[in-house]
Amino acid sequence: MSHVLTFEPGQLTLAELRKVSREPVELSIPENAWAEVATAAKTVADVLAQGRVVYGINTGFGLLANTRIKQDQLADLQRRIVLSHAAGVGELMSDSVVRLMLVLKINSLARGYSGVRPEVIEFLLTLLKSEAYPCVPEKGSVGACGDLAPLAHLVLPILGEGEIRLRGQVIPSRDALAELGLEPMPLAPKEGLALLNGTQASTALALHGLFAIEDVFRAGLLAGGMAVEAALGSRTPFDGRIHAVRGQLGQMDVATELRRILDGGSEVGDSHKNCEKVQDPYSLRCQPQVMGAVWDQIRYAAMILEREANGVTDNPLVFSADNDILSGGNFHAEPVALVADALAVACSEIGALSERRIALLVDKNLSNLPPFLVENGGINSGFMLAQVTAAALASENKTLAHPASVDSLPTSANQEDHVSMATFAARRLEDIAENTAAIVAVELLGTSQGLDFRRPLKSSETIEATYAKIREKVGFYDEDRYFSPDIKAITQLIRGGELSELCHIEL
Repeated sequence: MSHVLTFEPGQLTLAELRKVSREPVELSIPENAWAEVATAAKTVADVLAQGRVVYGINTGFGLLANTRIKQDQLADLQRRIVLSHAAGVGELMSDSVVRLMLVLKINSLARGYSGVRPEVIEFLLTLLKSEAYPCVPEKGSVGACGDLAPLAHLVLPILGEGEIRLRGQVIPSRDALAELGLEPMPLAPKEGLALLNGTQASTALALHGLFAIEDVFRAGLLAGGMAVEAALGSRTPFDGRIHAVRGQLGQMDVATELRRILDGGSEVGDSHKNCEKVQDPYSLRCQPQVMGAVWDQIRYAAMILEREANGVTDNPLVFSADNDILSGGNFHAEPVALVADALAVACSEIGALSERRIALLVDKNLSNLPPFLVENGGINSGFMLAQVTAAALASENKTLAHPASVDSLPTSANQEDHVSMATFAARRLEDIAENTAAIVAVELLGTSQGLDFRRPLKSSETIEATYAKIREKVGFYDEDRYFSPDIKAITQLIRGGELSELCHIEL
């Protein structure tokens, strides 16, 4: 069942977009926005009536911008650009990402700078409300001149072309439209270009990645706190005075959250208050410094992506108050590319730190726990290969995190001579988030196992609540068993966001 979201165009919040990514939505646009949309469409018609030459309205596209199109071919021009640009390949984007794309495109068009008729937006609103998601291949965009191929696939159903995933079934668009009581519609001048041009695909993919990484980050903080307890680590490194003198905001926030996670009547913590250990390994001790830097990157990326989600990024843009249509470059997705690269590196660091704590826990010399976190070592291998899996995923992330934005291949016969590669930069965030969630899942299983070996001593309230959620899904590892389902169960717990509720750090 979809939820209704009433919004002012250009004012979507991250909280609203996060909800859009997770469940169906019906958008409600205020009346004043519709008037702005109609005014911009009229400006396009007026400019044509005046005989003015404007890119993409009565000219060709890209290097063909200097080719004048005859009046009786203008509607066909818009149809042809959608068909020719729908050249994507690869697996289909998820319903979650396509839903975000639709919302972002509607949000942009509804601001009244794109020159489309209200009925075009209404068509997209009906698809969204009906959970009729156009089939959009993942690959084929360089992130400038906009996300042309993905957005072309997104709007193919307006022409009755392409395919739609309706109630989980992929069917031809014409059949889906018939079910929904819709008819294909011809596009007016400027509309095809307005629909194709923009950063909505790369931004949707980046937002999808951001939301996944937030969940992984919070789970990683909980796992890190549990590792401190299981390994009988010191709380001193989280003292607020240490972090205040450095002044890094993310670091201070993470230290505060780790203190909260660990505080609250921990018998485990009390049991070693006067031990002789001076300092813990970095993976325990430097969590505020590492995870705090990660949090700063997440927070910055969230700010940039919220701006981009509300921006108008097609070309040319219609400024009705001035009776002007201006060509520019808002379609260039460099802001998205750079923050997606930053998120890729930051998320990989969550996994890298977590993997090091797993290695610490399985090493009896560092953790003072049974080797590989299992009794009767030798006959049992315990967490030996689970740590290897975590190491493999952490290493894979290193390759995936190579920045995409530093690359550029010119397109459109060198007219589009610098591109952002934002779409791939954003798309691979899903793989990195999935890998990192699995690493943290192994750590959560390992820390829960470690806490079991510290029984009957209890930990803090937050850690015990986290432990309980783990044990609801996976029992104590008393002897060797088929391990993969355990990791999968906790990975899904992380990805579902349930553990995030136990972590109080907020953007």
